[in-house]
Amino acid sequence: MKQSKIRPVFFSPTGTSHKIVQAIARGLDHGREIRIEEIDCTFHSPAEMLSREEVAVVAVPVYGGHIAPKAVDRMSRIHGNETPAIGVVVYGNRAFDKAAVELTGLLTELGFVPVAVAAFVGEHSYSTDSTPIAAGRPDQEDLRQAEEFGREVAAKLAREDFSPVDAARLKNPPTPLLPMLRFVSFIMRHRRAQKKHPQVFLPKTSAEKCGHCGHCVEVCPVQAITLSDELNTDPVRCIRCCACVKECPSSARTFPNPFAEPLARNFKQRKPVVKLL
Repeated sequence: MKQSKIRPVFFSPTGTSHKIVQAIARGLDHGREIRIEEIDCTFHSPAEMLSREEVAVVAVPVYGGHIAPKAVDRMSRIHGNETPAIGVVVYGNRAFDKAAVELTGLLTELGFVPVAVAAFVGEHSYSTDSTPIAAGRPDQEDLRQAEEFGREVAAKLAREDFSPVDAARLKNPPTPLLPMLRFVSFIMRHRRAQKKHPQVFLPKTSAEKCGHCGHCVEVCPVQAITLSDELNTDPVRCIRCCACVKECPSSARTFPNPFAEPLARNFKQRKPVVKLL
């Protein structure tokens, strides 16, 4: 069966998931000139019903080892009718944990058939010049592998193979023991400190640098920043995606937090793409 349409579906505040899903879609098409129609869930909750003649490529970021809750909310009105789907989780070089299982479970609930699943690395939201965490990823090699993955899935579908995958078989790439122990130790200390003195970590804005251009308001996917009040961030709405930090044209926004340094220190090793189909 030839798919009539490729539907990239994504929640991508900082653009990494979007880049990967676009590359996979190119691989799926592979010169066959199949129509590609994106469904962007970053700012809205679109309502769509996809047919079994289409193929969905669904990409979400991983926050703390889980698929981003806001992505789940935004995608809840998109339904399939035994529509083949590729599930893609994008994590910041630490671990995707159970996110792939969560995503394929969600796709199944929404009427899709998860025929393939993969985990890609994207630059961590907390990455900065001084604490780089998977900086620059997805890079050209990642995108090349994403296109190749798309071609592999296209070949599976061309064989009329619509068998679902078991995402539990997709394993996290290992981290060397010493960095992992250091990070676990940090997490335990942080949790103890939070019990004694709870803190809420939010993006900060420099009043001297901020030009009140409103760009942070435009790129925030959850309306946590208000025009003319750009120096403040709503602690209830903010999901710490750092889109406002990465997109600020005057570098007025930063996100001071205790996680960036230990993540940068302990997860320097380049994690590979892992996939299952």
